[in-house]
Amino acid sequence: MNSPLADLGVRTPVLAAPMAGGPGTPALVVAAAQADSLGFLAAGYKDVATLTEQIAEVRDNGVPFGVNLFVPSPQPIDPAAFQDYARAIAPEAHAHGVDVRTIGIVEDDDRWHEKIELLLSQPVPAVSFTFALPDAAVIRSLRAAGTLVIQTVTSPAEAAQAAEAGVDMLIVQASAAGGHSGTFTPQHTPASVPLPQLLAAVRHTVSLPLIGAGGLATPDQVAGALRAGAGAAMVGTALLRADEAGTSLPHRTALTAPTDRGTTVTRAFTGRPARALRNHFTERYSDLAPGGYPAVHHLTSPMRRAATAAQDPERINLWAGTGYRQTRAESTARILQGLTTTL
Repeated sequence: MNSPLADLGVRTPVLAAPMAGGPGTPALVVAAAQADSLGFLAAGYKDVATLTEQIAEVRDNGVPFGVNLFVPSPQPIDPAAFQDYARAIAPEAHAHGVDVRTIGIVEDDDRWHEKIELLLSQPVPAVSFTFALPDAAVIRSLRAAGTLVIQTVTSPAEAAQAAEAGVDMLIVQASAAGGHSGTFTPQHTPASVPLPQLLAAVRHTVSLPLIGAGGLATPDQVAGALRAGAGAAMVGTALLRADEAGTSLPHRTALTAPTDRGTTVTRAFTGRPARALRNHFTERYSDLAPGGYPAVHHLTSPMRRAATAAQDPERINLWAGTGYRQTRAESTARILQGLTTTL
């Protein structure tokens, strides 16, 4: 184990990734910690009141944990492209009683400043960032408050920037990861570099301790990431069917459907590259979707909520990494421990 994690009491070298939008829950974070691992609350898309409540819920269990934040990295969207896309997907949304043509462009910062203020006034053991690199002043302030600061990177160049900014650790995310890519340049889809190769390249560039993430679904893959220079591995997709996960029923069902959907990297749901199970929406709209986060996210959100309620897997973002067929319906503790059997 890397010493910064060991200092938090982490003994299991497989960590629970933050999963915004529902799958990540306080119960999952607590369960990971009770298995001598470390879990991260996903602050993305939450209001500050909800995040405060969830932090308190985890803290009440007396376990180490982290919080993950989306760093504002807006891609302003062309208004004409936005309207064209809204018209294109309107029939899909209308199938669930939603009129996306009435939704305006929203380019917010996910309450960034309020969340940073919360984490400075009520420090947590660890904070991780994704989508971009926060200002060095934010990093210094969090570290001064006693928080371990971790940055998600997808390339050696991003790793070098993060190291210069003063973070404590890096999450090195390969393209096989489910959900959003943490790339600093979302207009470009990261290259499909295997995680061990990416870890080696980052290790050659910086001396910070590393956490490997992306496509880790078996004990052998976890062991491979550790051999490549990671002090710990991080998994998200592997926990989508965990007992403590808040994954929706249509999402859980799609993960184990007899027909292998496969995965694809798409901007269709949020305007930012993310890996998901293939479905009707990704197949029809991935080539039409404009870049533009968070505007596209806000455009499709009402449709996705309605489709989830109707248990329609064809119009929701079924985030999943390439190893999704290995997921199991077990406790978080058993899943994390099972991934360490070859270590």
